[in-house]
Amino acid sequence: MGICISKASSHEIHDVDYGHENVIYYQDTITDHKIGSLDTHQGSKGFNQDAAIIYQDYGMKNGVFGGVFDGHGRNGQIVSKFVRNKLPSLIINQRNATMTKGNKTVNDQDEFESKDFHIWKEACYSAFKVMDKEIKLMEHIDCSCSGTTAVIVIRQGEDLVIANLGDSRAVLGTIAENGITPVQLTVDLKPSVPSEADRIRKSNGRVMALREEPHIDRVWLPHHDSPGLAMSRAFGDFVLKSHGIIAVPDVSYHRLTPNDQFLVLASDGVWDVLSNNTVASIVWGAESEESAAKAIIVAAIAAWKQKFPSSKRDDCSAVCLFLQNKPQLDLYNTPTDSDCNT
Repeated sequence: MGICISKASSHEIHDVDYGHENVIYYQDTITDHKIGSLDTHQGSKGFNQDAAIIYQDYGMKNGVFGGVFDGHGRNGQIVSKFVRNKLPSLIINQRNATMTKGNKTVNDQDEFESKDFHIWKEACYSAFKVMDKEIKLMEHIDCSCSGTTAVIVIRQGEDLVIANLGDSRAVLGTIAENGITPVQLTVDLKPSVPSEADRIRKSNGRVMALREEPHIDRVWLPHHDSPGLAMSRAFGDFVLKSHGIIAVPDVSYHRLTPNDQFLVLASDGVWDVLSNNTVASIVWGAESEESAAKAIIVAAIAAWKQKFPSSKRDDCSAVCLFLQNKPQLDLYNTPTDSDCNT
């Protein structure tokens, strides 16, 4: 795990080369207090194409940026790290540009549609668009059939802004009557989602599953059996950008309550074998906050061996962000392990 320390201004973040580690914990100020953990494990398909980051003191004191990026294709491991290294600064600088313009008016329709959320939402849209253009301009790197997903969270005070591109996932762990309960904050953006498939087909892309894996819908070119992309939104994958694959994130908002305990971001290698309930239970029962992400990855590896013993294991990565001081575990029940996502 790479750990980077800097003293950048909380009002402006310059491009930082976080390095080539798969997972990075970055802090603007030197402190022993950490608000999360992250871990990754290479699958059996080749390079580990996942990248992840926790950026502490992002945008403001006690602010947080968390992200998981799941690369795919020949150059996926390059793209995922490139996005991980660039996106945090792009978003904060796009936010500053939006605030400077001062021409955004928001109707007070609902409490969550605040001016601050509107600014962060616009910043995410703009930054993702710029990010995709920068990937296309990368020298000597062919991203026509390579790309990455992205699921990020930005915490500013008690506000969470979540942006999702592809089939990684964000799950909140919150205390309810029956103990810790998972709340899925993102939709897995796959070709099997009707609205996603409709957009792709309207752009002359094809959506269909292979005979040997009928449960996985993929995106194909109009007249060629390639590339077979298993998600409906991604950075890169430029051969499919005119056929319905987009780099526009699904952006949402969550106002934290005292019951909200932690947030998990993970690549689909985790969610393919572990349910939301199982992951929430693992985090809640972890020996320490520092060991929570690793506990998820260990469980995912074991589940892959049990559920798909003859299949190549996908890369697995997880980020755990803790939102409160953790209560004593024996005050609450833990959820029942389940193989069904909730």
